[in-house]
Parts: sequence; structure tokens; C-alpha cells
Amino acid sequence: MLKKLWCLLVIALVAILVACGDNSEEDTTNEANASETENNTGSDNDATEGEEIQSIDSLSISFVPSREPDEIITATEPLKGLLTEEMENLGYDIGEVAIDVGTNYEAVGEALSAGTTDIGLIPGGTYVLYDDGAEVILTATRAGLSIDSDKAIDWNENKPTEPSEEQVTYYRALMIAGPSEKGQELANKVNNGEELTAEDMESANWAVMSSSSPAGYIYPSLWLNENFDLTIADLPNKVQVDSYGSAFAQMAEEQIDVMVTYADARRDNEEAWQSDFEREGTIWDDTNVIGVTPGIYNDTISVSKNSEKMDDDLKAAIQEAFLNIAETEEGQEVISIYNHEGYQEAQDSDYDNEREAQEMVQSLD
Repeated sequence: MLKKLWCLLVIALVAILVACGDNSEEDTTNEANASETENNTGSDNDATEGEEIQSIDSLSISFVPSREPDEIITATEPLKGLLTEEMENLGYDIGEVAIDVGTNYEAVGEALSAGTTDIGLIPGGTYVLYDDGAEVILTATRAGLSIDSDKAIDWNENKPTEPSEEQVTYYRALMIAGPSEKGQELANKVNNGEELTAEDMESANWAVMSSSSPAGYIYPSLWLNENFDLTIADLPNKVQVDSYGSAFAQMAEEQIDVMVTYADARRDNEEAWQSDFEREGTIWDDTNVIGVTPGIYNDTISVSKNSEKMDDDLKAAIQEAFLNIAETEEGQEVISIYNHEGYQEAQDSDYDNEREAQEMVQSLD
């Protein structure tokens, strides 16, 4: 009996050992399989991440010279790092961001059309002239002004012009008379409620911008035509300047009597008027508005249709990157060089009115 019991114990012990051995082998197999699966999954993730990041050697950005070129280059230097960082978050490794300022507005439009620059910050007037090679992706928003009247005398009676908290997608062009004898003569007529004449316009020395500038040429031409049956092309005494800053400098030296500019560029040149341009009086004392245009749709951020690197994904990333940059304190400081305070998504049809203005000016010229 004892011998039979001993045999049963041995058989049970062997069964237990066999069962443990099977489980250990199964556990080992499962661990190996899990490890293999984990390794394979890790490899797949690494490949996916590698595919998501796209490398681009460089992105070029061109600005129009609405301010002094050196001032623009200095103010926009931080944009290089900001754009690189935002694009990296969006899946693009940008080797270099290059920034330049065109010699005039047309030069930036031509660069976009030729594909020699990737991104251009250009006015609506320039955009519609070069929309065969440029595509608008964003429209700038900016702070409104304390004065938004279409009557010149209102700007003079309520100066200095101050910013308002309202965000707007348009601005006006102003015809500003300076401290020269003729400039003061025209300003006095406006402030005394007298009507200006075509002879007044033709007898003044004017500073204008290039022909694609909305505030510096196109809309002032429409104003001249509506009020005096003239255009800028008809003015016998005019000079084309390379920037609004240059126009203010010539006005301060009384070389010109009237300049055309955006509202209200005097705010951006208030300090320079007395320091760099050495005037005794303030810019508000020495200048007056003699004409105001209707609203002009704001500047664009446009991309080149003919850049070899530009595709729909890259355009979308650039659009999102600038929207994000404009929401940061550092980004707002950069874009303030153009009085931009933010951006909203844009489409080509937003600038149909600009096309009509261009066509009208071309027919008048």
C-alpha cells in the first residue's frame, strides 16, 4: 500500500513539472513574439515620422518698399526664426529663410511671377497685376483709425490721427499737403471750405509711388479723375519716389507740395519729421489732408505659383504658420512694420474691386 502511494506522488510531481515547463516555454515564446512585434512597430513609427518631415533648403520672402528698405530688413529679421520654428511644427525642415526688399512694388510682383521668390507681402494693387504668377493666401488686418471720413477737413480738424481698437480689412489713401508755400495755399483752401480746382492740382509739385501702388498711385488717380477730370499721369509736376519715407523727406525740405500715401502715414513718420528731417514744427502742424479716397482692401501675403518648391501642402503650411506667428507678441512686433496686426484667410475674389480700379486707371492713362 505504501509503495502504491509513493508511485502516485511521483506521477503527480512529474505532471506538475511538465506543466510548468510548458508554461515557461509558452511565456518565453510570448515574450519573444511581443518583443518582435514591439520592434516592428517601432520601426514602422520611425519610418512614418521620417516621411512626415520634409526638408526644404530655403524659403525666400520679399517685401515691397513702403518703408525704408533698411528699416524693413532690420524689423523683419526675427521672422526668419519664427517662420522656421512654425514650419518645423507643421512638418517642414527649412534650411534657411531669406528676406529681401524689392527695388519697387513691381519688382516683387515680377519675382513672384518668375518663381525667384516664394512669398511676397504685397498690396492688393500689385497682386492683381501679377495674379498670373502669384496666389493670395492671406489678407492683413490692422487697427482702424480714430478718423475714417471721406472729407479732408475732418482729418485736419481732428488731428492727430490715433489708432482705434477696431480691426479692419481696408484703409484709405490721403493726399497730404506739406509746409511749402503751395502746400499751405492748398491746405488753407480746404480748411476754409473752398473748392480745389484742376489748376491747383496741376500747379503743385507731387510725389507719387509706382503705378501698381494702391495708395501711392491707383486710388489717388481715381480721386483726381472724379474731382478734376485728371489722373496722376496728367500731372505736369510729379516725381516717383522709392518709398513714403523719401516722400516725407522731400516734403520736409519743401521740394514737393503734395504727396499721396496711406492713412495715416504721418503716424509712422512723426518722430523722423523733427529728428531726421529737422523740422521745427510737428508733422501734424506742418501738414494737412487735401483729399481722401474710398477704402482700399488690405495688403496680401501671396505665394508664387511658379516656384518649383510650392505645392498645395506647402501653401497651406505657410498660411497656417503666418496665422500662428501673428498671434504671438514677437510676431506682432515684426508685422507691425506694415501696420499689420493679424491675418485672415483670403481668396482671389476678395480683390475683384481692386481689378476694377486697375482697369479704370489703365483706361484713363
